Amino acid sequence: MNSQDKLQEQLVKELGLDNLPEDRQQELLIKTTEVLLKRIFLETMEKLSDHGRSEYEKMIKKGAEPQQLEEFLKSNIQNYENMVQGVIDDFKEEMKEDISR
Repeated sequence: MNSQDKLQEQLVKELGLDNLPEDRQQELLIKTTEVLLKRIFLETMEKLSDHGRSEYEKMIKKGAEPQQLEEFLKSNIQNYENMVQGVIDDFKEEMKEDISR
């Protein structure tokens, strides 16, 4: 199971989506995952230096593998994994608040 699958499984449980029909779960997971990935990307780009963003873009254009990109980000953003987890935690809390309204 990759990290995106684990994240989606976590979202289903923590947001109480497991009570919904499978097709509705998938629809909501696609939307929430898309929003979350965009937030992580934006936060990542904000944390990278201008040179880091330039290098990242070059890697993308050359077709770098996701694992290579992640290693690059880990080496260029202090506490990268904690930053990503923080974005995920903030997102989950925001979603829980929205659901409970």
